[in-house]
Amino acid sequence: MAKERDNWLLTPSAMGEVDAAAAASGIDSFGLMEKAGQAVAAAVLRLFPGGERFVVLCGPGNNGGDGYVAARALREAGAVVAVFHLGDPAKLKGDAATAGSRCPIPGEPLETWRAAEGDVIVDAIFGAGLARAVPPVVADVVRRVDEAGLPVVAVDLPSGIDGRSGAVLGAAFRARHTVTFMTRKPGHLLLPGRLYCGAVETVDIGIPFRLVEAKGERLFVNGPEEWRTAMPTADAAAHKFRRGHLTVFSGPAAATGAARLAAGAGLRAGAGLVTVASPTDALTANAAHLTAVMLKAVDTESDLADYLRDERRTTFVLGPGFGVGPRARTFVTALATAGRHLVLDADGITAFAEDPQALFSAFADGAPRLVLTPHEGEFARLFPDLAADPALSKVDRARQAAARANAAVVYKGADSVIAAPDGRAAINENAPASLATAGSGDVLAGIIGGLLAQGVPAFEAAAAGVWLHGDAAQRAGAGLTAETLINHIDRWH
Repeated sequence: MAKERDNWLLTPSAMGEVDAAAAASGIDSFGLMEKAGQAVAAAVLRLFPGGERFVVLCGPGNNGGDGYVAARALREAGAVVAVFHLGDPAKLKGDAATAGSRCPIPGEPLETWRAAEGDVIVDAIFGAGLARAVPPVVADVVRRVDEAGLPVVAVDLPSGIDGRSGAVLGAAFRARHTVTFMTRKPGHLLLPGRLYCGAVETVDIGIPFRLVEAKGERLFVNGPEEWRTAMPTADAAAHKFRRGHLTVFSGPAAATGAARLAAGAGLRAGAGLVTVASPTDALTANAAHLTAVMLKAVDTESDLADYLRDERRTTFVLGPGFGVGPRARTFVTALATAGRHLVLDADGITAFAEDPQALFSAFADGAPRLVLTPHEGEFARLFPDLAADPALSKVDRARQAAARANAAVVYKGADSVIAAPDGRAAINENAPASLATAGSGDVLAGIIGGLLAQGVPAFEAAAAGVWLHGDAAQRAGAGLTAETLINHIDRWH
């Protein structure tokens, strides 16, 4: 596939619409199934050339049809192949029935499969379209495959994974490799589904990409293609005020480190000036550690009003180490009233837990000026109804939250979702496990703030910040700390 297409994501329902549109346009739908199954067989032979027996598990729908094609192709390549089917193959319909009739290998009921040494499993039972718990017979086969430690190649998505949400529907195969078609699905990236897919290979089976674009859901894999054109550029005329002024609010004397991490990250992300706005009792602690970052005493709402008289102070980060209470709410309201841009994180989010609507109302007008960066618990404090709704995927929750708050929302996690009020959303995939360390979130808030200060729109700043955060972690290596992470931020992509 063309590189610029690699970041597209379609839900299973949208992919079904693409398949239907392809058939309606005159494209031979069985020809597409043939290409899909042949691609699966090629991947299996490439990955497991020493497999003694290839066991193809076929379901009752089109995923099973792909499996029957793959089984035939494997047999034609000289491999030993066994087919086991769920349900009655005589009840197959459409292209799946055609594929089943052309497969020369007699199938046996799924429940009769028994593990043999050297087996390689090809999972073509359900794929991405499953929306209910797998039946007991499938759950039992999943358990037996796991116990035998056999390698699995999944067709489209491991059976048992919800392609829309990434949820495990009762039980699911753990694949070493997954072959999907045209685009990845959200379930390939969202947890826990991502952990079941192994390496994901996306195969172009010949559907014109204009049909994919026509059914696109404004959902993408987060990457530079989504925000590069919005990033600031360095030129000879650049100076510090043109590159923006970021202010990070510090907590009290015993809780100043988080703000300094955010400030340092904002500076590294390209903000021309960065100031830590500190309580007076924390000035000494902050001054002892700051060099290029400036320091200003801001204790009260009146102090903040004085500080805001300089209209060049456009962008703020509030939350890291700040403390929860009325002062946080008062400062946020003042920033909203003054028309400033704000990254609200950590304590700043929790401060509005009892009245989220007060926050949403403050930033309700105009283009988004607010970026929210909640982890799972903080998200539930602001959006308890969304967090509690099992019918919603993480993408659904983030999108609805962004629309409600008129904000860019970074719903954090190893599978962070970034959403905009207009419905755009991106799933991040480049964050290594090493980011699960104290202060990492403060660095993220600072990166986003630094980009906002330079005039990057809220959604693009949030998406770029999340990706650059993951990129920096990869550069820093497994032993990273939040302090060392800052030194690896590289926005010039």
